[in-house]
Amino acid sequence: MSSTSRTYRRTACTGLALAPLVALAACGSGGPADTSAEAGSGKGVISVWAHQGQKSEAVVLQSAVKSFNSSQDEIKVELKLIPEADYTKTMTATDPAKLPDVLEFDGPTMASFVYNKKLAPIDTYVSAETMSNATDASKAQGEIDGKHYGLGMFDSGLGIYGNKKLLDAAGVKYPTSLADDWTAEEFTAALKTLKVKDSDGKPLDLQENGGYANEWGTYGFAPIVWSAGGALIKDGKTEGALDTPAVVSAMKTFQSWKTYVDPNTDGNAFVKGRVALSWVGHWMYPTYSEALGDDLVVLPLPDFGNGPKTGQGSWAWGIGAHTKNAKAAGTFLDTLLDDTNVTALTTANGAVPATRSALAKSPLYKQGGPLQLFADQLSKPCGDNDITKSCVAVTRPVTAGYPVITSKFSEALNSIYGGADPESALKKAARAIDQDFSDNAGYQIP
Repeated sequence: MSSTSRTYRRTACTGLALAPLVALAACGSGGPADTSAEAGSGKGVISVWAHQGQKSEAVVLQSAVKSFNSSQDEIKVELKLIPEADYTKTMTATDPAKLPDVLEFDGPTMASFVYNKKLAPIDTYVSAETMSNATDASKAQGEIDGKHYGLGMFDSGLGIYGNKKLLDAAGVKYPTSLADDWTAEEFTAALKTLKVKDSDGKPLDLQENGGYANEWGTYGFAPIVWSAGGALIKDGKTEGALDTPAVVSAMKTFQSWKTYVDPNTDGNAFVKGRVALSWVGHWMYPTYSEALGDDLVVLPLPDFGNGPKTGQGSWAWGIGAHTKNAKAAGTFLDTLLDDTNVTALTTANGAVPATRSALAKSPLYKQGGPLQLFADQLSKPCGDNDITKSCVAVTRPVTAGYPVITSKFSEALNSIYGGADPESALKKAARAIDQDFSDNAGYQIP
């Protein structure tokens, strides 16, 4: 996940800084083509690039590489860590032929890297066991036209953290699972009730301190669009998907919440008990749990008519399109994605395991665990196109044009939050996105 506030960048779905994202769609040699990855001998030295995020994550990855190298003598992995702030820009600027055999990438950048001939399909090179053990949500993020270009060690999700003490004191009844989720109207009614009991009348945190004209705006609040039955893009078109009357109405509701929102300039609105509700992701659980203990409850986002929705996706691993040793790369990925390494990494960063076996055993996310909600959401993936009422976890559009989509949508969201007319803002964004796709032949990847 990755990308706006420091905590969001560290572990979420989306580790994206907007500037390098926008550059992605325009770079490359002008269009897709077959990659030149070669299977190779399955032996020898392979190069690996990874982003350097949290220190604990880097330690786990370095340990995984060391263990792999010492466990056998046919393949040697040489790991290069690149600072997270520079990682996507480095991949974008590097010639495809000079990229490593194995590389990490932030999920929404994948399609651009495929389009620009920097990633090869991994299906032939990772084992069937590795592929089948990946969660459906993780596979959805990494798939284009039936081919998989990436698999993640961890995933992400959104929810509303609640302060049970404050909710009970205000007499607010709250959902305990997806099955009894708040409607948007019920959520708004809860805010009105909480406002009366709140010292400054602002009982809600929406992570306003990070701003919304960025990837947090898209990841955090595109679920409102999906829950209203809309989409960021559908069948190659944004007009008629993003700017429907239902989405416009949902955005008016979102806009109306501003009066209840603590600006959270110190980043501690929920921890200090200034707000009863915080709309954010799994990555805040360690901090919130430490502060609230048994008073912490985890709730799904409200339902705007098409069922509750959440974003998903995060950093993933793939194979360089020009590797000469894809078999060895696949062997390393099989090890990297095993229970030992996935569990070690998700223990370090608190994220949702992206493999079935590790998820089932996770103390936090297993059935009965305090964060079971996030696993329940990811067990009902929508992919990026068929967003029905029965699915929950939606993959951000898997297209090389995603940088433009997220830029224009987050700009619209930010302006709506600031008071702009929702219909005008959404229609303006839709026109801009569609014009860009038209200018770039829809960013089609064969």
